[in-house]
Amino acid sequence: MKNHDISPHPHHAYMVECATEAARVARGVTAEQLALPTHCGDWDVRALVNHWVLYTSHGLEHRALRKPLPEELTKRDFTADPDWADAYAAQLDRAVTAWADPSLWEGDIDLGMGPLPAVDLAGMIIKETAVHGWDVAAATGRPFHISDAAAHFVLTVVETHAELYRQYDGFADPVPVPADTPVFDRALASSGRDPKLGVRQERAERPRQR
Repeated sequence: MKNHDISPHPHHAYMVECATEAARVARGVTAEQLALPTHCGDWDVRALVNHWVLYTSHGLEHRALRKPLPEELTKRDFTADPDWADAYAAQLDRAVTAWADPSLWEGDIDLGMGPLPAVDLAGMIIKETAVHGWDVAAATGRPFHISDAAAHFVLTVVETHAELYRQYDGFADPVPVPADTPVFDRALASSGRDPKLGVRQERAERPRQR
């Protein structure tokens, strides 16, 4: 039985925050927007969402359980379910709850390409949740907001693993930004994304033009 008096790993709060914002953004995506283009290569919103849902919710839980993703999940079109956003939110909750056990952040996780420290892998999935959450938000005309503390964490993960991601075409070259750029925008720029493509809060508060 788990000892619920044990505090979660310090990074767990960032996982909770990024998952909460990801669920909010997902619930705002309409069926019509799934065919929109994104700035993630040749992916449309549907392809981007399917990747996002697979790795940041199902993948997150399976990493906690130290189990590989079933092939059935890797081939599923999650957006074929009209209630996919609610299902994504529920799966995020399950995954985040699993990682509340601090012991899961210890040791290594083997993804089939060699072991990786669990704390590093969890951080990379938190980064994926936030960065791809921003990708979806930017493609569908919405803002994506996380705290400066969470943004600093995402920036650290991006900068730590940037060359590995670029080796596998996960990141483009860094986008130059001014030194006073907000922290999350710096993380996006370091991952090869242009933060100017996103929607600012002041824009989001105005009525959208149709």
